[in-house]
Amino acid sequence: MKLSSSLLPLVLASCAFAAGPIVDLGQAGKFEGFIDATYNVSTFLGIPFAAPPLGNLRWQPPTAPAQNSSVQQVTTQPPICPQGSFGTNATANPLLVRRDISPPQSEDCLYLNVYSPSLTPKKLLPTLVWIHGGGALFAGYFVGGVPFYNGTELILESNREVVVVMMQYRLGLFGFLAGEQIHQHGVANAGLLDQQFALRWVQENVAKFGGDPKHVTIWGESAGAGSVFQHIVANGGRTEPQLFHAAITSSTAVEAQYPYNHWIPQASMSTFFNEVSKLAGCANATNLDCLRAVDSDTLSTLNLNIDIAAFYGSIAFLPVIDGSFIAENPLAQVAKGKVNGEIYLGVTNSDESVIFVDSSLPSYDVAQYTRNMLPALSVAQSEEVAKVYAGVGGSALEQIYTLLTESIFVCPSHYILDAFPGKSYKGQFAIAPALHEDDLVYYFPSFPGLSPGIPKFNNTQFIDAFNTGFLSFAVNYNPNDKIKETIAPNWPLWNAESREIMVFNQTQGADPQPAVGLQKVDEGMLQRCEFWRQLLIETCQ
Repeated sequence: MKLSSSLLPLVLASCAFAAGPIVDLGQAGKFEGFIDATYNVSTFLGIPFAAPPLGNLRWQPPTAPAQNSSVQQVTTQPPICPQGSFGTNATANPLLVRRDISPPQSEDCLYLNVYSPSLTPKKLLPTLVWIHGGGALFAGYFVGGVPFYNGTELILESNREVVVVMMQYRLGLFGFLAGEQIHQHGVANAGLLDQQFALRWVQENVAKFGGDPKHVTIWGESAGAGSVFQHIVANGGRTEPQLFHAAITSSTAVEAQYPYNHWIPQASMSTFFNEVSKLAGCANATNLDCLRAVDSDTLSTLNLNIDIAAFYGSIAFLPVIDGSFIAENPLAQVAKGKVNGEIYLGVTNSDESVIFVDSSLPSYDVAQYTRNMLPALSVAQSEEVAKVYAGVGGSALEQIYTLLTESIFVCPSHYILDAFPGKSYKGQFAIAPALHEDDLVYYFPSFPGLSPGIPKFNNTQFIDAFNTGFLSFAVNYNPNDKIKETIAPNWPLWNAESREIMVFNQTQGADPQPAVGLQKVDEGMLQRCEFWRQLLIETCQ
């Protein structure tokens, strides 16, 4: 049936529930969830997987939560981590609208949600771990949280064949501050370390919820997909124990990634560090002691102001190469095939980057725009980018859309494809306008995004074909071993010679029909991806 907004479960609304199931997690305590009476799904909202990263634990690796012998109720959504924004260079703050619908924000935010169709299945069910992206608006490692996603929807779409885990992680200034001070007195990539800590929690505990720790698929969208990329390359591709077998990325957002002490994170983020220190009363601080004593509201305000002041569409705080968790340039590493996991499925949208460009400007210079987005590029390098994309055609604005979509979203997916030879699949979501996030409502019908509730192409056959690929992959490690029959043909294994991907589109006209089929990837696009790989490796040294 088609999706109706009046029938959709609301993520932030109260749920009808019966007597609460209790799961014993040992020293962490016992946790009482609830049973969603409508769908008979055992639901646990806000289980702490790490200690609150407050005070001396700011910018430190996550640690285990305190021991607790009591029964703790986990029946309401947890607070989300302090939120930021992407750069706007404008007076309007896009988060003001969101604040009316957002859950409370707190640094004490390292919680996860678990959804299970059965705590005592005949055999353990595949585990699907969702890593959130930008929440209700946009991409980035600065907004979002688990309350915006309803894991019950994935369980229903999988025919009740998965256990779903959703995690939160530190964002923005709190999760991705870098530079020499952080390296010497804390950790960069704290948000990524939170995610890995949650994945280790899954290995230790998911069986108690009916999930199989040996059958784990990680899936993320936008920054969540970028996070999946980071876990694929984490620890030099030799994470022990292996925390997942399969990986899915939707809109694989991977931006230029510099060493923690490169002049970009050191200059720009250290400037943020110095400015934050000054405004917080910690001027000339040489370590983090003073900042760790500053109240959360002050840092949250500074975090948001720094984000908004950034160049339009850019992100102030991003993952870096820290020399340990991310040991080398990820683009260079995946080219060597040094990866975690065994199989991969990636899907990108046709026009990912439109919402990240200020289209109101009267004119554009492609080279200048590229330097604004990638300030480490030389003038000659940015002019080479402009030359490459002049060959694509269209206006300067259209060339910018194309180069951002390819360099940030599409090309990283192809880099991962090549790292899993004979074990990877690629799809494209093309329902016009196919913007960033347009796909989310198809697998999270209640997602409160740019177009909540109703998909742009609200067709049952299309929705089933699109969803079933993801969930079949999570259940069977193969999108063609379908959990239910759909109109989609078999996904081809990615092959650099045949270059075929699955495209999800619709026909034109007054009565559009699903158009789901195979398409060859343009050789010119693959050549541009290799151009970006070499350029970004050279630049991010």
